[in-house]
Amino acid sequence: MKPKIWFNGELVEWEDCRVHITAYSLHYGAAAFEGIRFYETGRGVALFRLKDHIKRLVKSAKILGMNVGYSENQLINASKLAVKSSGMKSGYLRPIAFYGESELYVHAKDSKVNLAMIILPWSKYLQNASVRIKSSSYIRLHPNSAPMGVKISGYYINSLLAILEAREKGYDEALLLDYNGNVAEGPAENFFIAKNNVVITPPLGNILPGVTRDSIIKIAGDNSIEVLEKNFKLEEAKKADEAFFTGTGAEITPIIRIDDARIGNGEIGHLTKKLTSLFRDVVSGKNKKYDKWLEHI
Repeated sequence: MKPKIWFNGELVEWEDCRVHITAYSLHYGAAAFEGIRFYETGRGVALFRLKDHIKRLVKSAKILGMNVGYSENQLINASKLAVKSSGMKSGYLRPIAFYGESELYVHAKDSKVNLAMIILPWSKYLQNASVRIKSSSYIRLHPNSAPMGVKISGYYINSLLAILEAREKGYDEALLLDYNGNVAEGPAENFFIAKNNVVITPPLGNILPGVTRDSIIKIAGDNSIEVLEKNFKLEEAKKADEAFFTGTGAEITPIIRIDDARIGNGEIGHLTKKLTSLFRDVVSGKNKKYDKWLEHI
């Protein structure tokens, strides 16, 4: 039996949660969403950095002209209720705000804003323990074309095209460059490399400011691992000692090949392993220093 969905203030059976075929967001991609993990800890089930995700959801919705109709605290409580009602110990929460039934004008006009909280089981976004990635012929969206600090459904057409291209060529995932030819990010992940024991990641501006990205930067700094946020080219990434993706779905996913270039010795690097271990301790509640990041239901 699938978990109930919190939909516009009520818990609704999975099969009864429906929207009209003329829903504006279905036709024009104007929806704001988040992906939030919840984990089993020694103190029960906890959502990871829930407040930060909800804050970004509201920001994303405002960019689309939406008034979600709920305060951030109400959305936090709705998230907890959805997770609790599922009975699951760990998994994935997808909050989404979207426009409903419409007359299909390009402007949303008076379309109702709907809000849902969907619960899904989730183990790994990228199924392999380490992945091979393909530099994409598609570039990441230009920051003057769309605000880059938010999660908007329509943006992910860019991601889908890159994924389809990479998979067609036999790779696990794609890597997108920005309009200046610098490395940007994956289709649904932020990107890191390590060189000479220094962790390097592209700066904000042309990438999504990922919550997991921010977590890894802070965890690394707290453990005397130097992190630089700077622009770099694809060739520098290919010469790295280590590389990995971060994201809610990906968590920390090691990268062992970019195009035809083997990364390091082709195995998961020591900094990647260390950060993975530290991150797992944080999300499972074993490191009390980061208790503020865990929202218990």
